Amino acid sequence: QVQLVESGGGLVQAGGSLRLSCAASGRTFGGYEMGWFRRAPGKEREFVVGVSSSGAYTYYADSVKGRFTISRDNAKNTVHLQMNSLKPEDTAVYYCAASLTTPMRRVRDVNYWGQGTQVTVSS
Repeated sequence: QVQLVESGGGLVQAGGSLRLSCAASGRTFGGYEMGWFRRAPGKEREFVVGVSSSGAYTYYADSVKGRFTISRDNAKNTVHLQMNSLKPEDTAVYYCAASLTTPMRRVRDVNYWGQGTQVTVSS
């Protein structure tokens, strides 16, 4: 069992930055693929970014490439998402996710979810 708790969401103007964090508890955090999904108002939950269990391999949705960066610290059981050049269309609830599937690009690949954190980008 893995418990995930997100933090760092908030309101920011377009072009600004936010850093989301996900703290994990439970065993074998280092054995899980980690990532972030988001759900915008009126839309389905979608993949944003993923990182391999070792942290060596990252992969991004086309919509965030070059703007978002994921990192993980297995010693601290944490995952971070640095979001730069934010756009109004990035407004969504962001969910931390853990998976035993590699890569983790689909909602059904996810084994554990966080409760979500709201990110709002104003124009």
